[in-house]
Amino acid sequence: MLSKITVVGAGHVGATTAQRLAEASLAREVVMVDIVEGIPQGKALDLYESAPVVGFDTRLIGSNNYDESADSDVVVITAGIPRKPGMSRDDLLATNAGIVRSVSEEVRSRCPNAIVIVVSNPLDAMCYVAKETTGFDTSRVCGMAGILDTARYRSFIAERLDVSVEDIQALVLGGHGDTMVPLVSYTTISGIPLSQFLGRADVDALIERTRDGGAEIVRHLKKGSAYYAPSAAVAQMVEAIALDKKRILPCAAWLDGEYGFSGIYLGVPCKLGRRGVEEILEVDLTEEERSALQVSAGHVKETLERLSSLN
Repeated sequence: MLSKITVVGAGHVGATTAQRLAEASLAREVVMVDIVEGIPQGKALDLYESAPVVGFDTRLIGSNNYDESADSDVVVITAGIPRKPGMSRDDLLATNAGIVRSVSEEVRSRCPNAIVIVVSNPLDAMCYVAKETTGFDTSRVCGMAGILDTARYRSFIAERLDVSVEDIQALVLGGHGDTMVPLVSYTTISGIPLSQFLGRADVDALIERTRDGGAEIVRHLKKGSAYYAPSAAVAQMVEAIALDKKRILPCAAWLDGEYGFSGIYLGVPCKLGRRGVEEILEVDLTEEERSALQVSAGHVKETLERLSSLN
């Protein structure tokens, strides 16, 4: 169990993340920080009043400043504006970069030993902003994306084949966006290759739906974006760190030569433990997958170039 986890942003993603972390008893305290007066305080109180029913002793604290976040072991950054129908994640670039930069400055001064998990979009670029602003070692700044994208991929396969999601193993790499790369060569159902269940056209349709997974939800909601699945993905990352589980999970990590890329955050398989991203695993890719990963990395680089031009 950790001493303290701070979740920045008390909107749908942040509040649901705080709920999952508290109910899993991953820290003695979970702090929610948000600029809107009363929102983090009210949600924290409401969540804490559920403790006797659910059965957890984690204390929940809401605040409009960062005083309560001091010396947090993990900081989850969910703050930022959500997508609306017709918007891409990249459309959020300028506004959310400013928000994440401001949050990261507070984290740097108040939580110098924290591991930072970025959720704000566009995810890969916001990880870069957090790393540059905090100055933390890259093992301590990572992003939640691959777990979410992989969960969507797995859920769509389970729905299509009418099998349990528990029996589906898969990996989705690359940037968190339209160029993400579901690895068909590593997709199995209880060890049986997906290709033995579905033809290429059906697999391609699943891949396309996975890439459009977030937008599909935005179109239904009209206002706001996904939060149940993203918060579950964050909680899995925090659990791996808090309990030093050494989980192999797809996360947005800083690359320094891995997969032939350097100077960007990209979704890759990582070993997550108490020190954060403890190792990046390089898996063999087919020519098609490697080419798709090149395209995805190129898109991330273009986003970073746009971000640089805004500064």
